[in-house]
This record gives sequence, structure tokens and C-alpha cells, in this order.
Amino acid sequence: MRCSVSLRRATTVRTQSDIVAVTLPREGLMEIPDYYEFLQISANAEPDTIHRVYRFLAARFHPDNPETGDDEKFFLLTQAYAVLSSPERRAEYDAKRKKEAVSEAPLSTTIDFMDNVKGELNRRLAMLSILYFQRRAKPYSPEVSFLEIEARLGFPREYLQFTVWYLSSKGYITRSDSWDFTLTAEGVDFVETQRVNIPVLNKLLTTGSGLFSRVERHANTTSDQSPQPIPSSSTLTDADKKEFPRNDNS
Repeated sequence: MRCSVSLRRATTVRTQSDIVAVTLPREGLMEIPDYYEFLQISANAEPDTIHRVYRFLAARFHPDNPETGDDEKFFLLTQAYAVLSSPERRAEYDAKRKKEAVSEAPLSTTIDFMDNVKGELNRRLAMLSILYFQRRAKPYSPEVSFLEIEARLGFPREYLQFTVWYLSSKGYITRSDSWDFTLTAEGVDFVETQRVNIPVLNKLLTTGSGLFSRVERHANTTSDQSPQPIPSSSTLTDADKKEFPRNDNS
């Protein structure tokens, strides 16, 4: 059954202020939702691209769609389209977005992602950490987009394909119907039990390194508590020691 792609709002949808509130971090980030990130498009996307993506997502998230309907995402989608489809409102939004954008440096400025072996291992750990914080913030909707992963790592996806393949093959991550990444139970177990043995992972989880500050924008929660690291007491298995060797330098 084809669902109607209308702009009408379901009665159960939250108000705009509620949507903005649940997509905001507590401090230091932009005070408006990142519509480009939500639509998974470039900030330089052409109007035709915005329109096509809107129609596709509207059909998916419309409350009348019995399989994939989502009131909150549909309302946020209509807000995004209303802003980005208007040249005047988009220009105003872009100016505010640029002004209030996160100034925090990506992880690549403090963690080595370039070394052939060490860099690859660090990319795996950083990606697992990002997905871990998102999974804890919203256990039943833990998706993180490739665009978000790129932004946090400060590393282009072209160089993350092997990382994604490896973590997927190990069963630590999987991809949702929308092709976003999620952390599996096996991935959670690895992060929580092995952090004490891997300095880079422990650093990411202990300091946060800004990991949960961005992903919390996608979590529809009003909780004031941030995900906190879980202490670990186990040691690495022989297989894990080969895959994630101990390294005291980041």
C-alpha cells in the first residue's frame, strides 16, 4: 500500500520544541538540529537532491506507514525540508549552523589513524567507542550514520571500508535497514571487558573524547545523565591480543 507523502502532522507527534530539545547535546554544540546530517546529504546539496531525499524519507517515516512509520522522525523531516527547501531560510540556517557548529577537533588530531597497522587498529577502536556511546544512550535505536562516523574520526569513509568489513566480519557491528551502523551485543561485550587492557580504548571511554556529545543529538531522550564507562576486570583472549595488541601510545 502506497503511503501518502503529505505534510500533515499526526496527533501523537511531539511539538517542535520537544524535537529540538531531544536532538540537542547539553553544552557546547549547535542549538539547532543538524538537518543535513539527518537527511544524510552534503551541506552543498542541490535543491533537487534535497527534494528527492525528502520524498524518499517521507514515504518511509510517514505515520501511516505500518512498517517503518516514525512520528518524531517524520516531524523532524518536515521541519528540515521546510527550512532547506527555502533559499532564504536555508541561507539563514546555514549561517547559524556555521556559527554554532562544534569547534571540537576530530579524533584524528589526537589519535593516530594513519599508520598502516596501528592506525587501522585505532580506527576500529574509535568506531566501536562511538557506537558504544550511542548504544548506551538509546539502546533500541542505536544507529549512527557513516557521515557521523566520518565527522567524529576526521577520516574519510574511503579509508574506513576495511575497518567496517573487519568489525562486521567479527560480529561487533551490523548495519540497519537504513544502512546506518549499530553495535551488537558482541561489540558491547568487547568494549566493556577489554577497555582495561587497551590504553587507546580506555582513553576513549574514560574521557569520552566528545564521542557521546555528538551522537546524543540522535537520541530521543530527555535524560540529563550521560553514558558512563563501565569498569572492566577481564583480560584479553589470545585472539584479541593479536587483533588489538597492547599499545601505551595513542
